[in-house]
Amino acid sequence: MAKRIVILGGGTGGTLTANRLSKHYGDDVEVTVVDRDDDHVYQPGLLFVPFGLADPDDIVRPRQRQLKKGVAFHRAGIDHVDIDGDEVHLVDGTVLPYDLLVVATGARLLPDETEGLTGPGWGEKVFTFYDLAGATALHDALERFEGGRVVVNVVDLPIKCPVAPLEFSFLADWYFHDRGLRDRVELTYVTPLDGAFTKPTASRTLGGMLDEKGVELVTEFNTGEVDGEGGRLVSYDEREVPFDLAVVIPLHGGAEYVDRSPGLGDELGFVPTDQHTLQSKVRPNIFAIGDATNVPASKAGSVTHFEGEVLLRNIIRFLDGEELDASYDGHANCFIETGFHKAMLIDFNYDTEPVGGHFPAGVGMPLLQDSRLNHLGKLMFQWVYWHVLLPGRDIPGIRPDMPTSGKELASH
Repeated sequence: MAKRIVILGGGTGGTLTANRLSKHYGDDVEVTVVDRDDDHVYQPGLLFVPFGLADPDDIVRPRQRQLKKGVAFHRAGIDHVDIDGDEVHLVDGTVLPYDLLVVATGARLLPDETEGLTGPGWGEKVFTFYDLAGATALHDALERFEGGRVVVNVVDLPIKCPVAPLEFSFLADWYFHDRGLRDRVELTYVTPLDGAFTKPTASRTLGGMLDEKGVELVTEFNTGEVDGEGGRLVSYDEREVPFDLAVVIPLHGGAEYVDRSPGLGDELGFVPTDQHTLQSKVRPNIFAIGDATNVPASKAGSVTHFEGEVLLRNIIRFLDGEELDASYDGHANCFIETGFHKAMLIDFNYDTEPVGGHFPAGVGMPLLQDSRLNHLGKLMFQWVYWHVLLPGRDIPGIRPDMPTSGKELASH
């Protein structure tokens, strides 16, 4: 009897894993992908929607159409996973038994966890661009905005794409320049971190860039309340940051069903996962990928892509009764839009800070400096995403582990 592999989530990680498994096994395994809707959103595109640089219709495609022939797609919400009985129970009453489970349901936004965030002012002068509805509403609000204080606020980490709030600040600077309003707009970036970013080297560079662009940086601000009516952020230590327009990145947690699945997740709803093999720590026949895991890598699409290759190898090894490959090194890279048709690129892993040089080798895109080439790279990635990444193809010259060639590692 063919092995049954159930993949929860039809986003980046679930789709590329299903397609890689289908390519490797053909009809020798049954692969089923479960998701509650059929809208696959290209999440990096959400950043561009508020500024009119991307059309919402261009970044959403049917999930089922991204899956190879032979992969089954079941559209339903997940009620819970019985990790002892090896079964997934769906909201529509279906029970899916599995030999191997892949959790790829990503992270969800928890705006209700912050006092006042979804209260008066939500959708009027308090927004998020981390989902399609929010990004679209924010586009309309920015078009109406004629001046005042714009605050970008990260409530807490972890969040999806940790650089996106910084990118929003840089693009807002460009957007208001383009509209001839920049001298009438105060931009402030508010973060719980002690600097602009988690990695010190990149934090210094990005903090300097905020300063150059006239964006005020407020650090170690732990948001306790968003007062939409009064136009202020209030921290737990009672500091206040006033705003006329707030762009808030809410708390994130794992998928809701994880909380209803005893033993599957941690207190935030993320799956405890071995950071090198991507095998869960809860059961040997459960693996996790992307934002659904608790591994200490960025919750970013590039991480999911690099994890995908190691995950495929380990699913094959697990089903063959072989020792797992512990080679995933936390490799992540991120294009950071800096405005005015430029972007920066950072490349790092669990142990190595972002450094200067080039990616992926001695000749390539410049690291830790903004350039037009990096901006074009970011724009081109949307095509790569739909046509190379999701179908489970390898990108020539790009491997899952972080390359050292072309990097200024000696200066670290």
